[in-house]
Amino acid sequence: MSPTHVVVTGLGTAVSGLDTPGELLGDRRPAGEPLDPVDRLTGRGLRYKDRATKLAMVAGREALAAAGLIGADNASTVPGESVGTVVSTNFGNVDTVCETVETIARDTYLGTSPMLLPATSSNVVASWLAITHGLRGANLTLCNGRTSGLDAVNWARLLIGSGRVERVLVVGVEPDNPAVRHLTPEQGAFFDGAAALVLESAVSAAARGVRPLAGLGPYARRAEHTRAVAEVRAQEPRAVGLWCVPEHPEGIRAPGACLGTVPAGAVHDLSELLGPSSGALGVLQCVAGTAWLAGAAADADAVVLASAGTGDSGQDDAAAALVLTPAVSA
Repeated sequence: MSPTHVVVTGLGTAVSGLDTPGELLGDRRPAGEPLDPVDRLTGRGLRYKDRATKLAMVAGREALAAAGLIGADNASTVPGESVGTVVSTNFGNVDTVCETVETIARDTYLGTSPMLLPATSSNVVASWLAITHGLRGANLTLCNGRTSGLDAVNWARLLIGSGRVERVLVVGVEPDNPAVRHLTPEQGAFFDGAAALVLESAVSAAARGVRPLAGLGPYARRAEHTRAVAEVRAQEPRAVGLWCVPEHPEGIRAPGACLGTVPAGAVHDLSELLGPSSGALGVLQCVAGTAWLAGAAADADAVVLASAGTGDSGQDDAAAALVLTPAVSA
């Protein structure tokens, strides 16, 4: 097996009402008043962190721990430079940015805080993940529309394949707050949460004695979701056991002809379950797909994940598709 074959070794979620990654495979949100996942964070230094950062820290810590990359003290168990961080978020710390702009407009720069200004960086979520756990590898943030989550997973694969790092923490996060609602007044429902997965080379996972949860298959980014899905299906023709559908104004409920035969009940819409998830969607799909593969009885199925963006005309202006395959150890 190629040393750059990439596998999933850890999962994490920070979604209100859901306790485990496998619960993303459900068909409805739990009733009642669930606990806020941010409440899982304790200790000092949280005051000046925005909600997206806190959600990402919860999901990221869970994924790193599941992969055996951090210990009880949250410190890395492997060389810090061997672990990269890739975050997908389109809104991220927009609340901090808006608050800072309002403060400067009202009180000039004299009204700002030296603790708050660094938090306006667009890379603040990925930076805090790296600082918290001592991850000193490549550090990236993608703000790339609805395809951003799957794009982030592929960028993590590229970092591993190029030899920049041996493993990458990938997090997709979006917050629900007044700033996001102000920027998207047409949106009726909002996702508030994070999902995370650890990707690493199969050789690295084998050397650590870690059993992979899934393998990373082909990825494509095209102008239309049907073209993107058709391209990855041409490279990976195994049966589709689960299709996490893209976010779309009309809703894409049924698989297209490019998917071939899909079993009844194999179509899963995370946007319907959680609300429009923007940059977090692709990572949520990968986490849900990996959880499905980990619990699947058969080893012959593949998982197709698709994420589509839309333009002003209502037509797709960008789409990404990625396949997850059954885990294969090096």
